[in-house]
Amino acid sequence: MFTICLPRAVTTGFFNFVLMMCLVQPAAWSAEAYPAKPIRLIVGFAPGGANDLVARAVAARLGPRLGQQVVVENRAGAGGNIGTELVARAAPDGYTLLLASVASFAISPALLGKLPFDPINDFAPVAQAALVTSLLSAHPSLPARSLKQFVALAKQAPGKVNYATPGAGSIAHLSAELFWHTAGVKLNHIPYKGGGPAVVDAMAGHVESIFSLISTQTPHVRAGKLYALVVSSAKRSAALPQVPTIAESGYGGFEASGWLGLVFPAKTPRAIVDRVYKETAAVLNMREVQSQLEDLGLDAEALDPGAFHARIKADYARWGRLVRDAGIKGGE
Repeated sequence: MFTICLPRAVTTGFFNFVLMMCLVQPAAWSAEAYPAKPIRLIVGFAPGGANDLVARAVAARLGPRLGQQVVVENRAGAGGNIGTELVARAAPDGYTLLLASVASFAISPALLGKLPFDPINDFAPVAQAALVTSLLSAHPSLPARSLKQFVALAKQAPGKVNYATPGAGSIAHLSAELFWHTAGVKLNHIPYKGGGPAVVDAMAGHVESIFSLISTQTPHVRAGKLYALVVSSAKRSAALPQVPTIAESGYGGFEASGWLGLVFPAKTPRAIVDRVYKETAAVLNMREVQSQLEDLGLDAEALDPGAFHARIKADYARWGRLVRDAGIKGGE
């Protein structure tokens, strides 16, 4: 039997190398193995609404790409804040996603103050999924067939022209207020409890105009019961491509859109975030998914984790500033 004697420095270095490999390899293996079980996708709203339908459209195609089922779980309540808090407190292991919205991440903090989660620091953004566009329409009896004409009417009678929204503090209401401030006009806000009642009264002529989500107005615009003036997004909506943007109509650079997107709890490993972003972007690039979103009045638009995080922070600041400056309160 032969015994090989090595210098102490060599044996110590070899031992350290083996120890390092034992520590590194499991981490590498676990990243490659992800996901090893189904992933929950939390939606803070009830089944059947736009948030839920977007989540299910993405989940149905994201699961096969990841090799595990993505299960949509509705945790409705408090304007989406219950589901949002649940994900903020979940383990950062890549198995709990949230369908985040501008409502919970930027508007609720502005309207309600302190929340049981921090929209900026408690989450790891994965991907913006869709833009939520608002539409300004008028009753056909109003003598305005362009934004320029509508603004001129409003300036002739400050505070006399009524406009409906789905509710005080909604993204449509805030988008409208931002535009009135930009254009230097004052209108009389008539808040409703939801987009449906607002559209009904607008079609009946009980209010002269309406600023609400494009999804609730599109069928009535196509039927000639409302006259679409402009959309609030940076580019035209696929749902009503003939309708110009506010920026195109004389207010360059104006943009006010809501959004939906995917986020993990903060401290989720970057390798997992990047993997889910890559597959989500591929899903959103599918024509069938884009068509589904267009049917809801939404536009598929993926933003990577960095760009999505920047958008969250920008909207958190922008809508908070508008709410404070305009003295807007939710539920008015």
